[in-house]
Amino acid sequence: MFVRTESFPQFLRLYPIISLIVLIHIVLYLVSSLPIFPQRWVFEQLAGINLFIKEGEWWRLVTPIFVHLGFAHLLFNSFSLVLFGPPLEKYLGKVRFILLYLASGIFANIITYLIKPLTYSHVGASGAIFGLFGFYIAMILMKKAFITRESRQVILPIVVIGVVMTFMQSGINITAHLFGLLGGFIIGWISGKK
Repeated sequence: MFVRTESFPQFLRLYPIISLIVLIHIVLYLVSSLPIFPQRWVFEQLAGINLFIKEGEWWRLVTPIFVHLGFAHLLFNSFSLVLFGPPLEKYLGKVRFILLYLASGIFANIITYLIKPLTYSHVGASGAIFGLFGFYIAMILMKKAFITRESRQVILPIVVIGVVMTFMQSGINITAHLFGLLGGFIIGWISGKK
């Protein structure tokens, strides 16, 4: 389930939403690296800066999901999406997958806005990715046939490690990770009841 065996063209054809999200990640990262822009221009325009959100820049609840600071941040979040997203894009379909992804990320960003001080700023897809993890957990609890035993043995430790690492690393938006996970779980729980 989590092993990717497709060629690059096959992956693009089978998982267009994930491919598009990763492309957006890469383009924004490259634009932020171009010398024609001030170094932090992308961050300043698209980051979730609580003070600017309060002043009416509501797009900042969405745009941080696609912006990353540093290549390692970009690589980790994009790799996680490529690894754990395809089974859900296939299961949910394009529209419901993007709704899950965006709803989890936006929910995480809204709670970050409500809980963190006005001076707080954040970027990254991890709230949305933790939403995917939350959806998996809900499906494991609600629909055992959704995921094989072997795949459960992969996803459950990854989620536990992800949550533990959230508290062990500096500079992590703990709120986004936890509430992205919760948002995805709630969406999965509702889906599992249907």
